[in-house]
Amino acid sequence: MEDQEMQLKVRRVTDKFTESMYVLANEPSVALYRLQEHVRRSLPELVQHKTDMQSWEEQSQGAIYTVEYACSAVKSMTNSSLYFKNIDSLLRQAISMKEQISNSQGRR
Repeated sequence: MEDQEMQLKVRRVTDKFTESMYVLANEPSVALYRLQEHVRRSLPELVQHKTDMQSWEEQSQGAIYTVEYACSAVKSMTNSSLYFKNIDSLLRQAISMKEQISNSQGRR
């Protein structure tokens, strides 16, 4: 009888101990500590990713600006074909006048 009584007391003590450990392990302050641990471990990596992304964004913005500038330059060149035609005509006239002057000086 005493053996069964002792087993019952031991069982109660171990159950209470297990319950206490369970409560301690799941206490909110322990959860907050574990959350803090997680943040402390993962934050440097997240910061590095953020700085990498900002750097890539800056590089992308620079490339976009360069492409837009090149496109506007090409568009302005296509719009300036009239001016190039005018320059071509003026150069042809200048060459023709030069030849006329050279021919007239050659006769003298």
